This record gives sequence, structure tokens and C-alpha cells, in this order.
Amino acid sequence: MDTIKIDQLFKSYFPALNEEFQLKDFQKSVISNVVDGKSTLCIMPTGGGKSLIYWLSGLAMEGITIVISPLIALIDEQSEKIREQGYEVLTIHGGINAKKQVDLLTKFSIRELNPNFIFVSPERISTDGFFEYCIKTRKEDIKLIAIDEVHCVSQWGVSFRPFYKRIPVFLNEIYGADSWGPKILALTATLNSKEVIDVCDEFKISKENIIKDEQLMRTEIKLKVLKFTNENEKEEKFWDLLDIHRDEKVLVYLYRKYHQRGVEDLTEMATEKGYKAVAFHGDMSAPERQKIIRAYKDDEINVVFATNAFGMGIDIPDIRVVIHFMMPESVEQYYQEVGRAARDKGAANAYILYTNKNIQVKKTHFINKSFPSMEVLDTVFTKITGNQKKLKTLQYYDDDEVQKCLAYFLDNGLMSIECKGVSNLKILSDIQNDELKEVFDSTKTKSFIKSVSNTGKSPKQIVDLIFSSVANDKVKLVKNLDKCLIINTDYEQIPDDKKEELQQYINERKQYKHNLLDYFVYLLDEGNDSRQLHQEIGKYLGVPKHKLNRIYATSKGDKVRSKSEVIIANLLYEHNVDYEYEKKLYYSPNNWVEPDFTIKMKDGREIYWEHLGMIGVESYDKRWKEKLEIYRTHFPNQLEVTYEGTMISDSTKKMLEKLELI
Repeated sequence: MDTIKIDQLFKSYFPALNEEFQLKDFQKSVISNVVDGKSTLCIMPTGGGKSLIYWLSGLAMEGITIVISPLIALIDEQSEKIREQGYEVLTIHGGINAKKQVDLLTKFSIRELNPNFIFVSPERISTDGFFEYCIKTRKEDIKLIAIDEVHCVSQWGVSFRPFYKRIPVFLNEIYGADSWGPKILALTATLNSKEVIDVCDEFKISKENIIKDEQLMRTEIKLKVLKFTNENEKEEKFWDLLDIHRDEKVLVYLYRKYHQRGVEDLTEMATEKGYKAVAFHGDMSAPERQKIIRAYKDDEINVVFATNAFGMGIDIPDIRVVIHFMMPESVEQYYQEVGRAARDKGAANAYILYTNKNIQVKKTHFINKSFPSMEVLDTVFTKITGNQKKLKTLQYYDDDEVQKCLAYFLDNGLMSIECKGVSNLKILSDIQNDELKEVFDSTKTKSFIKSVSNTGKSPKQIVDLIFSSVANDKVKLVKNLDKCLIINTDYEQIPDDKKEELQQYINERKQYKHNLLDYFVYLLDEGNDSRQLHQEIGKYLGVPKHKLNRIYATSKGDKVRSKSEVIIANLLYEHNVDYEYEKKLYYSPNNWVEPDFTIKMKDGREIYWEHLGMIGVESYDKRWKEKLEIYRTHFPNQLEVTYEGTMISDSTKKMLEKLELI
């Protein structure tokens, strides 16, 4: 789909937004790829407008879009924004009354409710059998699966959430493993090369459909690296920084909720010092966290002390300062978190404060302890299976240790999830489906597992009977449907050879995380110049070498190489001139030049505008003569030139007048 058509769709679907701003070229390229029927991995900077990409892609495909998102707060925020544009949204998460969820999903399955978008978490699609059943009844209507923060899929990454890796299993269950119906749009801000391979393998995305914004660097955020010899010295500097930025919106990252210098401790100290400060971490309820986010947005508070629970997708445009008081695990985590700042594209400061001790503690107390020991795995295996080779019901959310260990058992073939069901049939009454009534009457205890044994039906057959009866009003629920996994294993206990596999599996991932941290520390220690650090991070994230000097932001949202080019770009934008910065201009199938500005004239012609900033420097003059010959040979009468000087604004305006653009 061409860009003109995308602009027309944007104006048609979002008339109010169209009056405020234009889609960026990068957004258009991703939308075009998706609407043309290609599953796509989109890597773009935080604050780059990825929600508009899946909004417009989904609507253009004229079906339902399922958006898989990691946080309730983010789901609610995005749902509210899309509703404001006049579209119907179905949100399913733990903050919504369980009975209401069943009612909404039932209406969806029988076509009384026809949302444009369905927002859901990866945990929900992996544990909620009724959700899966209802989606399956409407599978032909679903055209797009948008997976936000897709870096969570990779088991190698620091933000690994096990149930992100179950998303393909969910799609296989709905559509079969050979060919999924809807297209996939995977979105993230940071992903290294190893994790890119992981994500593409999981979601059947081909290499040519990886679209990466070449402006991943957030150079409007000044990166400042402060290393100390001890914690007292570090804390003293921290309070100085907080005082310097007292009247600004500040986000402080820590990774410890309690104890000395943790989230709660520093919040209490800040409050005593007169700051409008609040703590934010995963032990708080979803409504508590949402209340904090609203208060922060509305300037009722201006300092948040947070774990990485405050992160992905939270859209507060005017955070001016991010302080890492504790060490992130990697370049990716650091850049994700500093990316909370300056989403309005204004200037911001990001400080990282650390000691050598912090690095060691990060490895021993955070990375290493994020993996279960073999003793814990043994204990949890027994807890789940009772050391018996048979079907078991598992209330996944009832036990933190089970949540931590289950993925290791699944990934290493120690157990499997047969289906997502219910723990017993006592929740059912007034059954009007004869086949379900037969199952219900097969056992006095109403045990789900016993009903499988007594009827000879598979667990999946029984849960489908239950869910179809609920959806078609053929049964009443005495209690809410519980989120229960039906687990099977061929082992009474973990065999020694499997223990070796598990240990190797853990060791590989532990070492990988250590390596990520070591590389991040190397970057910090090598130099604390903000521009250099941005460029090294950009290089690591795959920004092409020749794009690393594009560090100055323009009104259009481009990044250009010099302040003079900012002036030119801003004047072009101010006068509504259709231009692209450094667009490839091919003069043979495999050779091109990149004009500073490609101008689209009203009569359809293109003009190539070069701003010469270093004329007189021998190497620069030599390159320019070669480039000039290409223009003269292949693009005669299409080149315009301006020169560096104090009157760049005047010379730009004269050029615009010459071209009859103003």
C-alpha cells in the first residue's frame, strides 16, 4: 500500500488526530507492510507512536485486532485512548469483575459484541480457557495480532515473561500449527540480534519483514554516568540531584522494594525532606498503581521511586529526569527505562549512579537469584504432580513458586499443559446440555480429573463442553470460572538426566545475563560523554554506522546531523513542504546517493537539496565532487545547494521562494 493511501486512511479513520499531526514515514512503512499481508517485527524508539501503527493497521484490515500487552495500566490507558476515537474495545484483565468478563466474552462469542480491538495480557491467553474458546468461535473475524513489548518473548532477555512464549501455543490451538489466520505485528523499542532471531522464529516473521527505525537513539535525553567509591557517597549525590531537579518530574529506578535504600525506604526519606514523592512496585494492587500514574500525570506528585514495574508503555510525556539509583541488567533495560523521559521530545536528563559493589550485587543477588535452584525445582515439581504420573489441576496464580518454575518444566519436557480448564464441576448448575449432564453425573465429588477418568473423554473435550454450554446459556455458574491449567507428566520425579538438562538450561541463561551486564558496564566505564554513549547503544541495537551521527531532532520528528539541517528541516515543515531526509536516490540498481533533503514538488517532480557544511576541507570536497558528477549525469536540473553560514535561515527562505514553495 502506498503512502498516499495510508494518509487517506489515517484521515478517514482518525479525523481528529489528522488535524493535530501527520504520520511519520517510518510509521507508514510498517502499516504498509502489515496491511499488505506480511507479519512484521517493528523496532522503534520509545515514544515513537507505535500504538497508532497497530490502530491504523487493524482498522485498515477490516477485522478484529487482538492486542497483547503486559500491564493492566497500559491496557486500560490504550483502551481509553482508542475509545475516545470512536472505536469499540473489549478489555479482559484481572481488574475487571470475573462475572462481567464471562458476560462480555459470551456476548462476543454470539456476536452481540463486535469490538474493533481486544486487549489482553499474555498470562490471560495462556491460562483462561473460556477466553480461548470464545476467540476460537470468532477466529475468522480476527485479522491482526499485535504483540506489544515483544522483547518479553525472548527467554534470553532481561524482561522475560514466561507466558509471552506461550502466545504461539495459543495461536496453534486456535488456528492450527501450519498456518495462522491473522497476521502478526510485533512491536518493541529495544531488541538485540540474538533476541531478534528468537522473536522471528517464534512468530514466523521473515528477515525481510523486520522493520527497524534507524532513529532508535533518544539523543534529546542527556545521559550522565556517575561512578562512586561507596554507597554513602552515591546517596549524598543522589539527594543533591533531587534537590537540583526539585520542581521537575523525576523518576527514580531501584530494583529492591524493601530494606535499606529500597523503594519504600527512599520514598519515606524523600517525603520527610518535603518532596511530593510516592513508591511504585509490583506488590501494590493494580488500582493503587493506576492511581499513582494518574497523580503523576496531573502533577499531584512529581517524584516516583519505582522498580521496573513502572515501565513498558506508560505514557507520561513530561518526565524530565530519570535517575538509576541501582544498576539495570543490560543496555536494553537501561535504554527502555531512560526512554520513559522526554516522550514529548523536550530535553531531559538521565543519571546512572553506581559503584563496583553494585555490579557484583546485581549478579549475585538479582540475576543469580532470579533463577530457581535445583532444590526449589524438585520441591515445586512434587507440589504440582504429587510425584504421580497422571493428570493434575493446577491453580497457577495461587503460588509464586509455581509461577517461577513452571516454564522450566514445560521448556524441558518434564510436563505439558493439556488444556485450560476448571478445577471441579461444582461451579455448574441447571445443566441443559445432555452430554455435559452426563459428564457432571459421572462423579459424586465433581472432580474434573475424576470426570475425565470416568467418562473416557479428553480434558479438552470436557472443557469445550463446559465453555460452549456457558456461552450458549445451557448452564448456570454457581461460582466464577477459575483459571486452572490441566497438567500432565510422564515422571514421578525429575530424573537425573533431566536435572542435568535443567541445570545446563539455567546456566546458559544465567551466563547470558552476566554477559549483558558486563557489556553494559563496559560501555559505562569506557566513557561518560552522552553523545558517545548514545552512539554506542545505537550501534549495539543495530543502527547503521552512517546513521549514528543523526542526533539533532527536528519539528517533523526526524533526526539530522547538524543544527543547520535542523533549521532547514524546521522551515520546510513550517511551510508544509513534503520532504524526506536522506532518502536513498538510486542511479543504478545497486548504487545510490542520499540527498540531504528530497523535496516533492507540487507538479510531481523531485528536487534534491544538498546543504554543504564543510566546503574547503579536502576530503569533503573530494566526496562532493564525486556526488556532484552523479547529479549532473543522472539527475540534471534537479539539484539545489545551500552553504553553511550565519544566515542559514535567510538562505533557506530564499531557496523556498525560488522553488515557489512559499
